[in-house]
Amino acid sequence: MAPNQPFLVLTFTLFITITLSLAPPTTSTRATPIHGSSESSTAVLDVSSSLHQAHQVLSYSTQLVESSLKEETHHKPTSSSSFSVQLHPRGTVLNEKHRDYKNLVLSRLARDSARVNSLTLKLKLALNGVNKSDLHPTQMDQLLPEALSTPVSSGTGQGSGEYFSRVGVGQPAKPFYMVLDTGSDVNWLQCKPCADCYQQSDPIFDPTTSSTYGPLTCDAQQCQALEVSACRNGKCLYQVSYGDGSFTVGEFVTETMSFGGSGSVNRVAIGCGHDNEGLFVGAAGLLGLGGGPLSLTSQIKASSFSYCLVDRDSGKSSTLEFNSARPGDSVTAPLLKNQKIGTFYYVELTGVSVGGQMVGIPPETFEMDQTGAGGIIVDSGTAITRLRTQAYNSVRDAFRRLTQNLRSAEGVALFDTCYDLSTLQSVRVPTVSLHFSGGKTWSLPAKNYLIPVDSAGTFCFAFAPTTSSLSIIGNVQQQGTRVSFDLAKNEVGFSPNKC
Repeated sequence: MAPNQPFLVLTFTLFITITLSLAPPTTSTRATPIHGSSESSTAVLDVSSSLHQAHQVLSYSTQLVESSLKEETHHKPTSSSSFSVQLHPRGTVLNEKHRDYKNLVLSRLARDSARVNSLTLKLKLALNGVNKSDLHPTQMDQLLPEALSTPVSSGTGQGSGEYFSRVGVGQPAKPFYMVLDTGSDVNWLQCKPCADCYQQSDPIFDPTTSSTYGPLTCDAQQCQALEVSACRNGKCLYQVSYGDGSFTVGEFVTETMSFGGSGSVNRVAIGCGHDNEGLFVGAAGLLGLGGGPLSLTSQIKASSFSYCLVDRDSGKSSTLEFNSARPGDSVTAPLLKNQKIGTFYYVELTGVSVGGQMVGIPPETFEMDQTGAGGIIVDSGTAITRLRTQAYNSVRDAFRRLTQNLRSAEGVALFDTCYDLSTLQSVRVPTVSLHFSGGKTWSLPAKNYLIPVDSAGTFCFAFAPTTSSLSIIGNVQQQGTRVSFDLAKNEVGFSPNKC
């Protein structure tokens, strides 16, 4: 990007609402009080509001999106150096016609499991020093879960794909829905001619209609930065494979990218995918916000970016911003680098408290070791926070001990701790907080860890175990919080109610 090229400020949309009731917290031999802390022991979950929203999400139509697009047209950037685009929840764009809310939730959880498989496989390859370009296709097939290795039409393996932004590509700009993803780097979209393209909401991008489309040569710096590349007739080819069996293959090019009416960036390296399978049905492609050299953040040389994720059951939107000031009330934590993989944003988590008491989790549980294994990342594409099994069991058990007065319900999918709240309007539940170095505490709203899984009043504890060494802070826990990544200072900040 040219030195005087303006930086970015985009726009986001996410949501999930909830409400519960609870007996006074009891002291556990596995938990210890937080000395000198003013953290409360209970929080209120608004059950009726969550269920009302769950009913509404099934009736969203494309009129909602078209209405917000009109608003976007009239949006004015906050300064000459900022960009702004809206981010829409998947459900408001696709209107997938699920038969009921539970079916919608199961579809989301299936995609989420595929997402986690993708991230853990990516880390596994990096830790083992395996370059995907060194693998024979049959070797790659052996690393991928067979059940998810074919093109997907059922909605069970579409990666992150939960939040779509409206971005212009080419000159003149054509608008496309793109998935925003902090867990990947390469930007790409489906392109004509299609050898194999999945269904998307917009027409497939036609490179011949853009005056700024420019193929990259094989010796271009951007081509050399790809994990998997090839050369044909002097042009750079790319391939990106995801851990659920999805992949995109095509030409690696540069294009102009536009962000609402607030600005554009020239010569952004993106993949022009001619063969795209099992990916993000509905979206035209993906915007990578990871820490690698090919991500959008790296290409525009952003010193910081932030987003606020609204409930996926909501029709509202928020913003993704580049180079904006971090809110003054942010709870900050160090961002850590993994020398084996530069994409992920690791955070220094020191512990978890439930009901105002620290859960007895060994300090090394969330630490990254010298090999690059372990640690915990903040990810916009993973929905449900994954904790290593030992840590999850301790947090879950602490929560169960403090909710014995609530009517239990059968587990649902990956959730093993659920409650029947159908007779309640609201309820007090134990607080859940994440703790960082320096005594910093991020207290989650009740709706960020007890979520509805059907429209009848079943709510589940929205954490899950993982057998991987990698833990993940998911977007359900992040909803309603502005998450700020200060790339210059290597800090991440969490500021509630900043959507």
